[in-house]
Amino acid sequence: MTALADLMDYAEVLERYDPVLGLEVHVELSTRTKMFCGCPNLFGGEPNTHVCPTCLGLPGALPVVNGKAVESAIRIGLALNCEIAEWCRFARKNYFYPDMPKNFQTSQYDEPIAFNGYLDVVLDDGEVVRIDIERAHMEEDTGKSLHVGGATGRIHGAEHSLLDYNRAGVPLIEIVTKPIAGMGERAPEVARAYVTALRDLLRAMDVSDVRMDQGSLRCDANVSLMPKGSSEFGTRTETKNVNSLRSVERAVRYEMTRQAAVLAGGGTVTQETRHFQEADGSTSPGRTKETAEDYRYFPEPDLVPIAPSRAWVDQLRETIPEMPWERRKRIQEDWNLTDEELRDLVNTGAAELVAATVDAGAEPGEARSWWVQYLTQQANAREVELSDLPITPAQLARVIALVKSGELTNKLAREVVQGVLAGEGEPDEVVDKRGLKVVSDDSALLTAVDEALAAQPDIADKIRGGKVQAAGAIVGAVMKATKGQADAKRVRELILERVGA
Repeated sequence: MTALADLMDYAEVLERYDPVLGLEVHVELSTRTKMFCGCPNLFGGEPNTHVCPTCLGLPGALPVVNGKAVESAIRIGLALNCEIAEWCRFARKNYFYPDMPKNFQTSQYDEPIAFNGYLDVVLDDGEVVRIDIERAHMEEDTGKSLHVGGATGRIHGAEHSLLDYNRAGVPLIEIVTKPIAGMGERAPEVARAYVTALRDLLRAMDVSDVRMDQGSLRCDANVSLMPKGSSEFGTRTETKNVNSLRSVERAVRYEMTRQAAVLAGGGTVTQETRHFQEADGSTSPGRTKETAEDYRYFPEPDLVPIAPSRAWVDQLRETIPEMPWERRKRIQEDWNLTDEELRDLVNTGAAELVAATVDAGAEPGEARSWWVQYLTQQANAREVELSDLPITPAQLARVIALVKSGELTNKLAREVVQGVLAGEGEPDEVVDKRGLKVVSDDSALLTAVDEALAAQPDIADKIRGGKVQAAGAIVGAVMKATKGQADAKRVRELILERVGA
């Protein structure tokens, strides 16, 4: 592993080299079943329980294409402004790895279902960068290796390895960019912004849950450097399976500084896969990277070609929803947001969540306040993306509605949200389980008011004497007695009625 000290200063990297990126994003589709068999497409489960002879590659088992996966692939291609193939085939990608039971992966090679597209990406300052898409092709996911006994969870130092094939055969779409050059110092930011935009697009289309923490969206970041003035690409490395937006940016930046130090020292960059280390943001060597020829691709003999009719493609084109960036432009106008306010929403990952909360019935201001303030704090504390918090826009909209109806105070609403985040159920269930409804019965409130007035007669005399602001102390006492479940405004009214002020 290259030591962190063996890095070139980032400013010097930019003076001497031009970075070139290539981003490969693997998306697990949220179909009901796997790509080529009827096994359930579910995350987790007991190891090797979502398997059958087909996804285990047993002799004589034959694959059948998942039609819904093909439909999702075409829709993704259309959303990425790609051309959709009139005829394409699956191919066998041959290589040995223990988590791939057939010793080949059913994929697509020279005949992808979608190709020649683009995605416009908005950077933090509002600049728009167009990322050209080489292809989006269908394939199946591999199983998962669990290395036991080592310190890092990787194969090096492990005592033994276990294999779980539940994920083997899950439908994947791999989206591959053309080389991304000319970005200079913004290359890491561009990488993060692209994966962010792609994640938002796929979520809006409801083709994947895009949970990077669960591996349903994974990015392989290819990085190479060209000496200033050169037109020939350098040797690339591929940092595999980067599983957060922030990590994509860190991995690209690290590889730029590492490769520059190697080249400046007279060395050569090895074409290889690398692993990203979350702890310090570094990368470490994996295996020497094969070329396409090494995989010995050939057409899959057990599957018929895919030939989507133009009429079907046109029908699917009509199903493409409003894109997230178009939606943001619309809500900016509807909510009278400045460019800076909208960028803040986007940069915190809150824009789509706020919009969805408003669609569920909440006021824009209330929705923004919850997501940008309290829930962003919760996400930071848990070190997860805002969208990965275990609360939905619909659930938050329900909490906001309970506050608006007077059934909850703002303080109680936070307790309800905490309960939802803790997995205690829907907002109304949390209210019932925790007994959090506002006390609206005047008789119960009057009892608490009388007790508070009797306990502080001097405060009661001040209120009677015209110092109505002193009522705040009695309100506080009543709120404490009712564990924050009283309506403070109603409590104040009853206090003033009781003392005749």
